Amino acid sequence: MTPSVKTYIVGQLAVNAYLVSCPDTSEAFVIDPAGDEDRIAKDIRDAKLTLKYIVNTHGHADHTSGNQKLKTLTGANVIMHPEDDELFRRSDIVQMFRAWGFEPHEPADIHIQDGDEIRIGSCVFKVLHTPGHSPGSVCLLGHGLLFTGDSLFVGAVGRTDLPGGSFNTLISSLKKQIIGLPDQTIVYPGHDYGDSPTSTIAKEKRTNPYITDYCL
Repeated sequence: MTPSVKTYIVGQLAVNAYLVSCPDTSEAFVIDPAGDEDRIAKDIRDAKLTLKYIVNTHGHADHTSGNQKLKTLTGANVIMHPEDDELFRRSDIVQMFRAWGFEPHEPADIHIQDGDEIRIGSCVFKVLHTPGHSPGSVCLLGHGLLFTGDSLFVGAVGRTDLPGGSFNTLISSLKKQIIGLPDQTIVYPGHDYGDSPTSTIAKEKRTNPYITDYCL
């Protein structure tokens, strides 16, 4: 069963949010809501979906700023890796993101670790812990799809100069978790910064300099 994926470009930093649903059961989750929560909630209602989860690929405020509103509108539980859930509610970091116009996220309802599974109906996604962009960054892998957040972009990777970031750790995560995946795996990144909205593992291994120069 192939999940349905709808992409939204949201927020002041143009985050890619994704509505992922199971065609069999109409259960769904949203990845990284950060704007247009009313529109996303309307689409969920119009499609007669049941939103089970709001999943954050990491804790940066540009990816989490819509959590609370979408949770209020839908009743879905928020999922995040505990390292980012804790780090990005620290007072000094909250002040930094507030200076950029973002409010901190509320504590997550569910914590995930590497190897955990997120299920919506008959669709199952495995959690891949990919620290580097942030300590609690994760990717979601299932049904030939890979949602990478800011760990991997089309032709690039996420910045590593924010609190908890590490370039060497990010490269290690790509080596351990990403480049060994099947070549045909479709990459859905956290921002549309490349020459196409999506990619494949094969294309990234051929053309992404952070993979060709540091991983292979």
